[in-house]
Amino acid sequence: MQTKPKYILVFLVVTFITSLTSYAPLHAQDDKFVVVLDAGHGGGDSGNVGNGHSEKNIALKVTLEVGKALEKNPDIKVIYTRKTDVFVELYERANIANKADADLFVSIHCNAHNSQASGTETFVLGEKNTARNFDVAKRENEVIFLEDNYEENYAGFDPSSPESTIAIGIEQEVYVEQSIILARKIEDNFIGKAKRKSRGLKQASLLVIRNTYMPSVLVEVGFLTNKREGAYLNTKSGQSKMAASIKDAIIAYKKELDLNVGNHIVGSENEAITANSSETMIYEGVTFKVQIAASYKELEAKSYNFKGLSDITRQKEGNMYKYFSGKTSDYNKIKKLQSTAKSNGYSDAFIIAIKAGEKIDLDQVLKSTPKAKTASKSKTASN
Repeated sequence: MQTKPKYILVFLVVTFITSLTSYAPLHAQDDKFVVVLDAGHGGGDSGNVGNGHSEKNIALKVTLEVGKALEKNPDIKVIYTRKTDVFVELYERANIANKADADLFVSIHCNAHNSQASGTETFVLGEKNTARNFDVAKRENEVIFLEDNYEENYAGFDPSSPESTIAIGIEQEVYVEQSIILARKIEDNFIGKAKRKSRGLKQASLLVIRNTYMPSVLVEVGFLTNKREGAYLNTKSGQSKMAASIKDAIIAYKKELDLNVGNHIVGSENEAITANSSETMIYEGVTFKVQIAASYKELEAKSYNFKGLSDITRQKEGNMYKYFSGKTSDYNKIKKLQSTAKSNGYSDAFIIAIKAGEKIDLDQVLKSTPKAKTASKSKTASN
């Protein structure tokens, strides 16, 4: 009878050790870079069938190949919204990514048009819908009509209404900058590595990425309605080249975040006013900063972490940390600080404007009248 407590003690020790060893890999996995891959359409939703090709099947094959390649990287965890020919609701695709606390969401599709249009396109969420972009958004969003209770799930959203599509970008707004960085890398790879025609980076109001809380893109790998492009995408070779381009872009995006805090940041492309060193240009109530970096890494807001730049501040938005240099209401002064940041290697550093604690549109600020004061000049000038 005395041996029974010993057996119990041994069992408890073994159980405790087993629990520690099983917990370790799970904990380590939490530190991985999580990529959710979404193969468009599926099941009863075939997508487009240009020239007899199947979008749902081609999208799935490309997606699985991207995932297979990414899974070879021990620092990356891949999650799929579907791995077989099944129908997944648009809102559920976003839920999968959010529940996984993913770092990236990549949705893969094939394009269609009533002409022989060709080329790749990568979309990020935005309100800048051209007529063509709205057509793409309308086609992709109309999938909701295949879902049960779509009116409840999408709060009366109407894919045919431009007004509805304008209103859906709020959740993704904080991640648009990083989404654009990834989208550009994907399109650059389509051109440089896959040797395909690119139609560029686009913005459209797409339901599948509206509720994801991480950088998200929708990739159109080409037009099935184009005879040559459709045939190419229906081949193993074509699918492999497109998959490799997407995979390499994701790897490059991750490395850029890991190495430092990324220099390639998207900012205002229309900073119309040129700074004049002889003047101050004070915009009362407005604070200007230079955004120099964005990263998932939390760094000390110290000069030595940012190549000697001064007055560093840090702000967390979602899972992302943004880093700034400078803080002033003088637009000319912030332009000088932007120039300094660029000369120190932050080539895409850009200016942001803040009012009452909220980020506001820089272009709108610059359209208002500043309180300008010309610097004092010498009074000894001769007559």
